[in-house]
Amino acid sequence: MSDLVRIYASGDRFAADLMVTRLEAEGIAALVKGGSEDMAYPAGPAYVFVSSEDETRARAVVDAVESGAFEVSDEDLQEPAGDEA
Repeated sequence: MSDLVRIYASGDRFAADLMVTRLEAEGIAALVKGGSEDMAYPAGPAYVFVSSEDETRARAVVDAVESGAFEVSDEDLQEPAGDEA
């Protein structure tokens, strides 16, 4: 990754790790720095970086995540009737 740009910041390392996972699921390489990654219980701000070439796509994914576009409802988790084993 050359020419990295910061596209997401969080006070929670776990949230930053989740964002990296979502970006990678969309085919965007990302890395997270901060959040005291050396500690057993990471604390402090964490930042997500992507290549400048992926910035536009990555910002669209971040916006979608923050708007709730990827939210899963309880109904989504229900098995359809007749699929019982």
